[in-house]
Amino acid sequence: MAAPDPQRTDDWWRDAVIYQVYPRSFADGDGDGTGDLAGVRAGLPYLADLGVDAVWFTPWYLSPLVDGGYDVADYRTIDPAFGTLAEAEKLIAEARQLGIRTIVDIVPNHISDQHAWFRAALAAGPGSPERELFHFRPGRGENGELPPNDWPSQFAGPTWTRVPDGEWYLHLFTPEQPDLNWAHPAVRQEHEDVLRFWFERGVAGVRIDSAALLAKDPALPDFTEGVDPHPYIDQDELHDIYRSWRAIADEYGGVFVGEVWLPDAERFARYLRPDELHTAFNFSFLACPWDPERLRRSIDDTLAEHAPVGAPATWVLCNHDVTRTATRYGRADTAFDFATKEFGTPTDLALGTRRARAAALLSLALPGSVYVYQGEELGLPEADIPLDRIEDPMHFRSEGRDPGRDGCRVPLPWEADAPWCGFGSQTEPWLPQPEGWARYAADRQSADPDSMLALYREALRLRRSEAGFGDGPLSWLPAPDGVLAFARADGLLCLVNLSPEPVELPAHSTRLLTSGPLDEQGRLPSDTAVWLRA
Repeated sequence: MAAPDPQRTDDWWRDAVIYQVYPRSFADGDGDGTGDLAGVRAGLPYLADLGVDAVWFTPWYLSPLVDGGYDVADYRTIDPAFGTLAEAEKLIAEARQLGIRTIVDIVPNHISDQHAWFRAALAAGPGSPERELFHFRPGRGENGELPPNDWPSQFAGPTWTRVPDGEWYLHLFTPEQPDLNWAHPAVRQEHEDVLRFWFERGVAGVRIDSAALLAKDPALPDFTEGVDPHPYIDQDELHDIYRSWRAIADEYGGVFVGEVWLPDAERFARYLRPDELHTAFNFSFLACPWDPERLRRSIDDTLAEHAPVGAPATWVLCNHDVTRTATRYGRADTAFDFATKEFGTPTDLALGTRRARAAALLSLALPGSVYVYQGEELGLPEADIPLDRIEDPMHFRSEGRDPGRDGCRVPLPWEADAPWCGFGSQTEPWLPQPEGWARYAADRQSADPDSMLALYREALRLRRSEAGFGDGPLSWLPAPDGVLAFARADGLLCLVNLSPEPVELPAHSTRLLTSGPLDEQGRLPSDTAVWLRA
């Protein structure tokens, strides 16, 4: 167990490269078709060779897996599909020996309907203390047949479900994910205990899912678009919760990264004050189209948002909820928006891959920390999942319109010539791998100096060896239209050419890395990035 260390001041997280592991799809250690902790433990040397500083695990807790593990039934138990608590402790320790820290995922807004608390609440009935841990309410209408309010769901469909005794309970996501009542002291105490439980097992940090949704207006009023304050997003009570969490993290030298989707820069920055969260995900950059003006504005806005509170920015191109970068950047609309996802969107994968390579160098050259979703370093595209194999509730709750998120969650290809591309399964994995998946296999890319994997390895090596990268100042440089050019410390320069024509490189002493070859005249082609030393 890791003892609290109140004197620890390590700020590794300010410029870390953090690799996101979706355990079901990383590697299968026992051959049953589902990725697991044994598979991750076997892959630790690969992650160390890649050069990451930390690994963030999406939920590995006991769960019915209705929403990919974000419906947690017990935070102190590893789901048997993934392994055991003892294995998790070994994984945390083995990773740390390789210089890799561990970040776990906490889902405080809701739990699984199979959690002991919710089962007790259903059994206890209306007016019981057990139901006070959730948002149970009588319905509206003559016989209570209408939901208590009209709040929109995060996953489409209704946000209230009626139980046999006539009451309704709130779930901003699926009915299997009842929302907790964060005004109840037992809810706060339980989560503080869960934080200590994992910090004591050696985790370095916690990612907070849906971090701005926990607190609700106790009146549960109807939702009115554009009226502030919002009844369940960014309630002021949240800050007291996160201040108490921060005190716990500081005891152990732990860090937080919040999933905070807020359009208001000032409201967003409040979560990053020195006594609250250390970092928060940068969704404007993640969703930004491949457009020079929009990208520069996103970078500037991000740095400006973080500056008043002294927090480092975070940069991410893709995660377990978002269309794969190589696919998205090859489409006519290169932005990301949940509302516009649909089946059959055409993509130019060669173009998207070229842009994804350039975007990797762009993100890794920016000030702050960077998150890399598993498989991005292999250049994986979004997979088309057969309709009868889709598992994501976003697909079903949209009545089949939304293809869901399974396309970015397909099991990784490790060995080109092995069954199921070396994922480790003795039967077909839980999601099918597309035809041609072997061409992205890690072993094949390891032997190719021009592969996406080789690019990521070299970029991470340079980022770690060059003190001018990571957290620190950024200065924009004069550049032709459509070109992003900026300087970092120690004479490091980054150019990204988003224009349709090749551009001349500025004066420099060394060309450190390019995302693709220069043209015959030594110019930087379209959709290509370069790192230089001035």
